[in-house]
Amino acid sequence: MNETLSRIADGGVVAVLRGVDADQLVGIAEALQAGGVDVVEITADTPAVTDLIGTLTDTFDDLVVGTGTVLDAETARSTIAAGAAFVVSPSLHEDVIETCNRYGVVCAPGVMTPTEAIRGYEAGADFVKVFPAKTVGPDHLAAMKGPLGQIPLMPTGGVGPTNAGEYVEAGAFAVGAGGALVDYEAAARGDYEVITETAREFTRVVEDARSEG
Repeated sequence: MNETLSRIADGGVVAVLRGVDADQLVGIAEALQAGGVDVVEITADTPAVTDLIGTLTDTFDDLVVGTGTVLDAETARSTIAAGAAFVVSPSLHEDVIETCNRYGVVCAPGVMTPTEAIRGYEAGADFVKVFPAKTVGPDHLAAMKGPLGQIPLMPTGGVGPTNAGEYVEAGAFAVGAGGALVDYEAAARGDYEVITETAREFTRVVEDARSEG
């Protein structure tokens, strides 16, 4: 298994940072790591996203840094050049998958149906992001996983500590979380321990669900 994909699978939680303040970026990443989350995705619609990716890759040796909300091949290429180790989209874009494959970078398109999941995987995706997960829930993920056991699924959108375990039990190999994991107001006041505690809760829930499975 690709090392990046292996790290995502092992940790089980991907922190999604959207619109993160550059001054808070390193503190948030440190807080996430302290709580056991070492995979971070910065969305491409965040101002100066390539600079932020570079900041994290320069600052941390053991943090897996990727980019999300990638809608076209050019954005994929520029963020990969900045150091992104994985690329995630909210929808299915085969040109993005092709670009990631060309540069040997892990790629995950956003899907909702089995047809989309198969299309993305056959196009060369490493895993697929079931998005927005909150509109369909764990049962939908489990129903997809039945016939598509070969495709790693990562639900994102509405995943929090109270339901992350249900998604893992339904077959998710990892979960993605944004606002439910990263409290930007706490970061703004310098209270990074809030983020660390939430990250600990996320990782505990995922580990518990895996051990029960």
